[in-house]
Amino acid sequence: MKKSAYYFLTMFALVFSLSAFNSCREEKSTGEKMEDTMDEVGDDIEEGAEDMKDEVEDAVDDN
Repeated sequence: MKKSAYYFLTMFALVFSLSAFNSCREEKSTGEKMEDTMDEVGDDIEEGAEDMKDEVEDAVDDN
């Protein structure tokens, strides 16, 4: 009897802790997700433009 009670309490604690971890997660709206994606794309474009600028400057300096 003790083993089954211990097993039940352990499983209950595990299920409770897993549900608590999932409920603490921040939920983002679709608009927020789109805004984050657009920011990331903008950053990637800026980084690519800077890389291209550096390559052009290097090519001009070599000639």
